[in-house]
Amino acid sequence: MNVALLAFPQGLAYAAIADLPIVYGVTGSAVAAIIAPFLMGSRFTILGPTNATSFMIFSFFAAYRGLDAERWVTLVILMAGVALVAGAFLRLADLMQYISRSVVVGYITGAAILIITNQLRHVLGIDFSQLEEVPTSFLRVFWCTVRLLPQADIVTSCLGGGVLVLYLFLHRRFRKFPLFALLLIIASVVGVFLQRSGSDIATYRDQAFPAWEIRGLTPQAPDFGHPRLFDRIGQLFSLAMAIAFLSAMEQSVMAQTLGSRTGQKLDKNQDMLGVGMANLACSFLSGMPASGSLTRSALNHSSGAVSRMSSVFCGCFCLVGVVTLGPSVAYIPKTALAALVICVAISLISRKNLRICFRATFEDAVVVAITLSASLFLPLHVAIFVGVGTSIILYLRQASRPHLVEYEFNEEGNLRATHSKEKKSNPFISIVHVEGELFFGAAELFRTQIQRTCQDPDLRVIILRMKNARHLDATSVMALEELMRFLKEQDRHLIVSGASEEVFGVFQRSGLLDVLGAENFFMGNADNPTLATRNALLRAQEVLGTKDVEIKIYYDPAKDPEHKG
Repeated sequence: MNVALLAFPQGLAYAAIADLPIVYGVTGSAVAAIIAPFLMGSRFTILGPTNATSFMIFSFFAAYRGLDAERWVTLVILMAGVALVAGAFLRLADLMQYISRSVVVGYITGAAILIITNQLRHVLGIDFSQLEEVPTSFLRVFWCTVRLLPQADIVTSCLGGGVLVLYLFLHRRFRKFPLFALLLIIASVVGVFLQRSGSDIATYRDQAFPAWEIRGLTPQAPDFGHPRLFDRIGQLFSLAMAIAFLSAMEQSVMAQTLGSRTGQKLDKNQDMLGVGMANLACSFLSGMPASGSLTRSALNHSSGAVSRMSSVFCGCFCLVGVVTLGPSVAYIPKTALAALVICVAISLISRKNLRICFRATFEDAVVVAITLSASLFLPLHVAIFVGVGTSIILYLRQASRPHLVEYEFNEEGNLRATHSKEKKSNPFISIVHVEGELFFGAAELFRTQIQRTCQDPDLRVIILRMKNARHLDATSVMALEELMRFLKEQDRHLIVSGASEEVFGVFQRSGLLDVLGAENFFMGNADNPTLATRNALLRAQEVLGTKDVEIKIYYDPAKDPEHKG
C-alpha cells in the first residue's frame, strides 16, 4: 500500500511528462508491477514508468510533430519489449557492466534539468499556445518561459509554488510518508475551495486534468494494419532502441543498488527478460514503457517487503485506484502535479555523484560533461547513445595501450626491468614483457612500440614474454606478421615465450606460427613460469651463434614467479 501511494501519483506525473493521457501512467504502473515479478530475478523490484523514459518519449514526438504520440507510442513500447526479450536470450545484459556510471549520471542530470525547465511553465500558469511555434529545445523553452514570466497567473503560481516548497520541506523530515499522494490530495482540496469561493482561477480551471472512464482505460493497441507501418517502424526504431537500452541500464543500476543493500545475487539477463515482458504487456494494456524505478523499489524494500508478491499487491492497489478514482482526477490541478514532478527531478540531481565523476578521472569528467551537454541540446534518444559512444571510445583508448617492459637477467639470475640509462648486460638480446589487451584497438600501438625498441643498432633478437597478453584478434595477428617481416628485413629475430594456450591457438589457426617458425615459439609452463624464458634465451644464443651469455634459472614457488629467474 505504501508503494502504491507513491506509484499511483508518480504514474500520473510521468504520463504528464510524456504529454500523454495521465491514465496511461497509472495503468502502466499497475500492469508492469503485476507482470514483471513472475519473471524477474530481484525480489524487491517495482517496475513502471520513469521520468527518463517518459521525457524521452516527449522529446521525440515533440521533434516529430507529424507523428501522433497517442497512436504510435504503443508500437514503440512493443519494439522495445521485443528488443529486451531478445537481448535477455542473447545474454546482452552482461554488457551493461561496460557502460560507465558516468553516462547514467550525466544523462539523468540532463533529463532532470529538462524536466524542470519544461514543467516550470505549468507551475507558473504560462500558456505557450499563444506562441507561433511551441518550443521544444532546452534553450528555447527556457527563454520563452523567462520572456512570458510577466504573464504568469498569480493563483496558479501560488498553488504550485506552495506544493513545491511544502514537499521540499516535509521530504527531509518524513521520508517514509506518502507525501506525493498527500500533497496532491491537499492541492485538490485547496483548488476546489478556491473554485467555490469565486476566486478568479480561470487559468487553474484550464489546467485541470480530464477525468477518465472505465471504457477508456486501455490505450490504442499497435496499429499493425496501417498502410505505412514499415515506414513508421523505421522512424520509431531509434526511439524504441533507446528506450530498451535505457530501461535495461536503469534496471541494472537499480538492481546493483538494492543488491548491495540486501546481498541478493543478481541475474541481469533474467531481470532484462522481466523488463521486456512487462513492456510487451504494457504495449497492449498501457501506453507507457516500463523500467526499474529506484525510488519505488527502495521504498518497497524499506517498507518490509519479503517476496515478489509485494510488487503484485502494489499493482493491484494501483489497478483499484484506476477503476475507482477516475472522476477524482479532474480535481487535481496541473500546477500541483508539475510542482511535484519538479521535486522528483530535483532529487535526481546528485551533487555527490557529479562531484565524483568530475574528480575521479579525466575520462569520467569528459563522459559526464558530454552526456550532460548532449542531453540538454540533442534529442534524448540520441543523447543516450552519444554518452555511451563516448564512454566506449575512452574505454577502448585506455584498453588499447598494452604495457611493455624490457627485462634482463641480473647477476643473481633474476629478471629485472631495464632502465633506459643503463647499459644492458647483453645488448644483442632484448626481453620484452607484454601485458594487457592485444585486440584490434591495441595492435598498431603494440607494433609501433616494438619497432621503437628495435632502434638499438646492436639488437639482434627480441624475446616477447606473452604470458599476460590477452585477446589477440585478426588485427593483432596481421600487425605481428608485419612486425616479423620488418624484423627479418633488418636481419633480426623474434621469439615468443610464455604464451598461453589461447595465444597459441590464435597463432596456429591464423598461420602466424608458420611465419614465426615453431622453433621460435615457447609455451608457458604453470609449474615453472620462467622455463619458457630460459628456452627462449637458449634459442636466442643459437640464433646468434654464441654461448657467451650465462643463463641462470632459479625457481622458488614461495616467491613471486613473475620476477624471478
